[in-house]
Amino acid sequence: MDKNTENMLAGNPYRPGTPELNRFSYLAHRLCRDYNLTTDEDTVEREMIIDRLFPQHDDGIYLQGPIHIDYGRFTKIGKNFYANFNFTILDTCPVTIGDNVMCGPNVSIITAMHPLMYQQRNIRQQADGQFDDVEYGKPVTIGDNCWLASNVTVCPGVTIGNGCVIGAGTGVTKDILDNYIDLGVPGKVIRPYTDHDR
Repeated sequence: MDKNTENMLAGNPYRPGTPELNRFSYLAHRLCRDYNLTTDEDTVEREMIIDRLFPQHDDGIYLQGPIHIDYGRFTKIGKNFYANFNFTILDTCPVTIGDNVMCGPNVSIITAMHPLMYQQRNIRQQADGQFDDVEYGKPVTIGDNCWLASNVTVCPGVTIGNGCVIGAGTGVTKDILDNYIDLGVPGKVIRPYTDHDR
């Protein structure tokens, strides 16, 4: 891996449009497309795609499809994993999913972050003359025996403990201890962003 990819995985600022990351994402997006054209009867084809998309996985993965995966190679999935329709992973930082995890429809696991300041967030000409933006990420960990109900979004940097239940529509923004239930979306206006956020 090149230095830019190493920075991405470490949660440091990186450029998403480099040749290596483009190659990784193009492959993942192509594999997702191929998977999404299969059905439950296409077991051999599905297994081959999962092996290429998620090189770090245990046995017993079932993905209903469609799936939407940024890279796949940076996600580790334990045994007996189940995901319903529209499963999404943005794995710009490592995603670790334990054993016996179930996901309802429209579950999203997100590690990608963008700067708050638009001057840093927008695409602009970089020192090498290329136009690109700069991003960063925070890893996500989901413990064993968890159930994430429909429309759950796991936000960057979150660790969900073992045996947790995440209720439908929940935005998980903070770590959760083992065997807890997490419900709801507490969306509220926090504060304006300032130069302190740069």
